[in-house]
Amino acid sequence: MKILLIGATGTLGTAVHKTLASRGHEVLAVGRSCGDLRYDITDPSQVAEAYDRVGAVDAVASAAGHVPYKPLTKLTSEDHLAAFRGKVLSQIDLVRQGVSRIAERGSFTLITGILAREPIHTGAAASMANGALESYVKAAAIEIAPQRINAVSPTVFTESLGTYGDFFPGMPSVDLADVAQAYVRSIEGSQTGQVYTP
Repeated sequence: MKILLIGATGTLGTAVHKTLASRGHEVLAVGRSCGDLRYDITDPSQVAEAYDRVGAVDAVASAAGHVPYKPLTKLTSEDHLAAFRGKVLSQIDLVRQGVSRIAERGSFTLITGILAREPIHTGAAASMANGALESYVKAAAIEIAPQRINAVSPTVFTESLGTYGDFFPGMPSVDLADVAQAYVRSIEGSQTGQVYTP
């Protein structure tokens, strides 16, 4: 398959890229500052440019999304909007602009996270964003068939425990390799409207 991978050079994106390439897929790596293609998906015009440049693809997968982390009482309206633009609207736009550009039975795989189900201190904006995306995936699946859409919603990565482990007290971690397999399941499988929780 020809796969457009957003956020392909980040921690998760690198693992997903390696896994998909090892399975024989042609992976087009998109990053804001590095990768095969350099586009900022928070800008709808750059999403359009990316699609125009790559032409038809079989799947679009996102491993990118940014949200601010602050105590709830410190979150401003702009912080909430930043979370919405940085993680929700950017990925929704990949779908909105992509339905006419991917294969008839192509797929979208979006990234959410455990904070949709298991909130943490300073994570309210992230919880909002993840929950919104997971609801969107279920709704979009009804309307874009036979194209498919799923979300991957991992907990903290085992490889990142040294940096982020203290924010997820008592929560089990997940290996990046297992998260990458959830992308394989979404892209190569036949399910739609699912939220995979590796």
